[in-house]
Amino acid sequence: MRWRGRHEWPDRPARPKVRRLSAEQRNKYLSGIIRAIERSPVLSALNVEVHALRGRFYIERCYWDNDHTLIDTVTLGRITPLTDAAASLLLEVEYRKGSWSEIAKGSVQKVMNAIANDTKGTFHGLGSLNKSLQKAGQGLQRLPVKMRGKAKFVFSETGQPCSTQEALFHYFGLPVNVIARPRVWYCYHRKPYIIEVTRDRQRVLVEFSTATLSGGFGGTCLYICQDGKWDAYTIRPNQSGDIASAERWLEKRKWVGWT
Repeated sequence: MRWRGRHEWPDRPARPKVRRLSAEQRNKYLSGIIRAIERSPVLSALNVEVHALRGRFYIERCYWDNDHTLIDTVTLGRITPLTDAAASLLLEVEYRKGSWSEIAKGSVQKVMNAIANDTKGTFHGLGSLNKSLQKAGQGLQRLPVKMRGKAKFVFSETGQPCSTQEALFHYFGLPVNVIARPRVWYCYHRKPYIIEVTRDRQRVLVEFSTATLSGGFGGTCLYICQDGKWDAYTIRPNQSGDIASAERWLEKRKWVGWT
């Protein structure tokens, strides 16, 4: 056993070995991943696709403009077939260029469930909405929701509380792709809370917050419907006390959010 100095780091664990797939095996995995995306209301609404490249499967979100022209793609994660088990797949996300971190390991169903039902924001953060829509089995059909108090929401039929994402979708009618914004805040695992709404359901003020050992973060996003179209705007902290002040601030900036 080699002695290590007090400032030496332990050896890094060996990277998992990629299993070579035949064309038939690759197509089988590819078909399974595509079916999982199609079964997920959230992944389908976010235009998630899969591409096979150099023995791995890359899960990507595609962005289209109003003319249905592809304008951008973002890699959400990659799936690697492993040599240690015939049915074992490794799901990873890239935290910085060339550096991947394990999220889940197992069958196609297991790794795809980790993506579709993500509630932290690693992939999208809309896992609670995905689960309730899948349970209802009616695609993107909105379910009846009641508002209780100032900013609490429950499903009308069961009385079960709604997550923020479920309330935004079912009660206010936001499209899935708008609920998934601001993407950067979700990536940092910041949790959204509804703090104020308008009677006409056309404006929703949502606070995103997180707490770590090094401190906390608080940010505010105003979801607003104008001319029948929803959009999301990040608000400068000292202008986010309520919906009225946030909207006045946005008007002065000609509807450019805080960065």
